[in-house]
Amino acid sequence: MGHDHSHGVAPESASGKYLGRLILALAIALVFMLVEFIVAFATSSLALLSDAAHMLTDVVGIAMALSAILLAKRSRPTCTRTFGYYRAEVLAALANALLLFGVAIYVLYEAISRFGEPPEVPGVPVLVVGALGLIANIVSFLLLRSGAQESLNVRGAYLEVFADMIGSIGVLFSALITLTTGWRYADMIIGVAIGFWVLPRTYVLAKRSLRILFQHSPEDLDVEQIAGALQAVPGVANVHDLHVWTLTSGMEVASAHITVTTGHSSDAVLQASQQLLSRDFHIEHATLQVEGEDSARRCTELSW
Repeated sequence: MGHDHSHGVAPESASGKYLGRLILALAIALVFMLVEFIVAFATSSLALLSDAAHMLTDVVGIAMALSAILLAKRSRPTCTRTFGYYRAEVLAALANALLLFGVAIYVLYEAISRFGEPPEVPGVPVLVVGALGLIANIVSFLLLRSGAQESLNVRGAYLEVFADMIGSIGVLFSALITLTTGWRYADMIIGVAIGFWVLPRTYVLAKRSLRILFQHSPEDLDVEQIAGALQAVPGVANVHDLHVWTLTSGMEVASAHITVTTGHSSDAVLQASQQLLSRDFHIEHATLQVEGEDSARRCTELSW
């Protein structure tokens, strides 16, 4: 007997609640990215170029996050797209991570090519633009901070803004060193440091995105614990074919076969199991197949 505990209307993804904040953060990042690129090329500042490149990832990342949210909101599940386009948010987060890796490699290449003859970088323009960029990043950081706790997609944009905020601080240090000492290597070294500082955070974002795409169980849920809890429901003889995965941020999904002992009500077992998953594990969407002991034997014959 198959039962599906689902909702008639697709729920809003976690990042959908932060649409307005993402739009504002995108506008801020776009304006200051253009300013930083213009001044970086005018002054030959690798630190400012590195920060501008990170700002570009902010623009692209937030734009992809917005596109994914709008796509998910407009496309409801259909008979051919049974989960709609909610996974678009995870793909956007993975693309952001790959983009950040690319930026780090580019900055390293530029630094190596300049190592023998570092150009003279004027400190004042870099200092002014770095300060303005820092202010812009702080505003965007505050806009996205709460959403980053709920949505992997928003978290991708948030991490980029956070990394770029640290990058702006590095640009300020680079400009101050250049102004006070005239040391030409300061800009290059800090530019490389900015590029590599973000890599561990980028790795974590990519790892989380791939975990969802490969449909691994959520990191904060213990599948064996869930199986044991279901097994303890009165009337449950056996739990098998249990799968728990994340559709997108804030949307955990589960499916399982539950064998009911003779004499117990299948409906009562189903209801108790659904309540347990919702109450103890925050899994609202669970597809549970409740079957008798005779029907359960077929599952052992399946090859996967």
